[in-house]
Amino acid sequence: MSAAAADRRIAGWPGVALVGAAFTITMLGTTLPTPLYPIYAAEFGFGELVTTVVFAVYAAGVIAGLLLFGHWSDQIGRRPMLLAGLVLSGLSAIVFLLPGAIAWLYVGRVLSGLSAGILTGTATATIVDLAPPQGRARAGLVAAAVNMGGLGLGPLLAGVLAEWAPSPTRLCFLVDLALVVVGLGLVMVVRDPVSRVDSPRLAPRPLHVPAEMRAVFTRAAIAGFAGFAVLGLFTSVSPAFLGTVLHHSNRALVGVVVLCAFAASVAGQVLSARLALDRALRGGCVTLIVGMAIVALSLDAHSLALLVVGAVIAGVGHGMSFRAGLGSVAGAAPDDERGEVTSTFFVVLYVGISIPVIGVGSMASAFDLVTAGVVFAALVALLAATALVLLTRADRARS
Repeated sequence: MSAAAADRRIAGWPGVALVGAAFTITMLGTTLPTPLYPIYAAEFGFGELVTTVVFAVYAAGVIAGLLLFGHWSDQIGRRPMLLAGLVLSGLSAIVFLLPGAIAWLYVGRVLSGLSAGILTGTATATIVDLAPPQGRARAGLVAAAVNMGGLGLGPLLAGVLAEWAPSPTRLCFLVDLALVVVGLGLVMVVRDPVSRVDSPRLAPRPLHVPAEMRAVFTRAAIAGFAGFAVLGLFTSVSPAFLGTVLHHSNRALVGVVVLCAFAASVAGQVLSARLALDRALRGGCVTLIVGMAIVALSLDAHSLALLVVGAVIAGVGHGMSFRAGLGSVAGAAPDDERGEVTSTFFVVLYVGISIPVIGVGSMASAFDLVTAGVVFAALVALLAATALVLLTRADRARS
């Protein structure tokens, strides 16, 4: 394509909107299976442990995408990687449409994770690049909100279609495929803000945290790990909580509960934008502790209303701690190492979204879901409290 034709592509805030829509489509696809896990469990005869493992392989795909391909868009341009992420999202949807076998669930989740791993960094960077210089901070907030909003919309779409439309395990993925085609078209008309370098360096990016910022990183990573563990719980085990513990089998309700947590995360990010980073991180930790206490109480009392309240409060805590933690880490990292440090931070977060929920599945198999949920809530609250203590000590040291 000629330079003149490239210049006619869309940039500025309209470009941000188009890339944001494509980003939403990709992230929406990653959480579509959430309300369908009970159907798969009945069809293939597995329990909560396998459900959480199927969910967790998604995080493995995200981590692989971050480490292997997360920096490629700096070398070969944003658009090729955006397109690659969308194509992988489409392939994931196709895999979920294949004839039933539990192995396909794992394959579909890995492909979905790879698509999210590529898009998370690439789409965020593209949105910031396309925004006017004076709007970069707002663009970063838009990217984070779009990310969480897409993750929350997936269970709602799948839950509504599975509850009131035919073919509950297939129709949502057909809709997703159509949306992916739209997303590909949106990306093609947006200007690529990065040119391909002559000799791209595509080797995997190492995990790295400079010694001088490890204290900052540790505080942010502990709080972020706790917050993402909460999101992992709601996107993997919430159907079982609602169906087995609270006796609500409506699949659309699963989507509503998950959307509440993610929408609250967006609200928490917006709220934290008005606060200093340390103060926002501290507030996020406190809010996570309160939210987890209410979630534990809801399971013990078998109360849907308390579960929703706990999801909202914990979601706000996640949003505050995530945005403040990422801002702290990015701000403390040296300019020439910011990419590696940020990637390392996201790896910690996605370990948090996967490993703890496998623990919940194991405990649910050994004991029961209520015990597993209460213990999980206590451990997340403990992690948030640990980050809070470290923040307090850092404040005292500075003063």
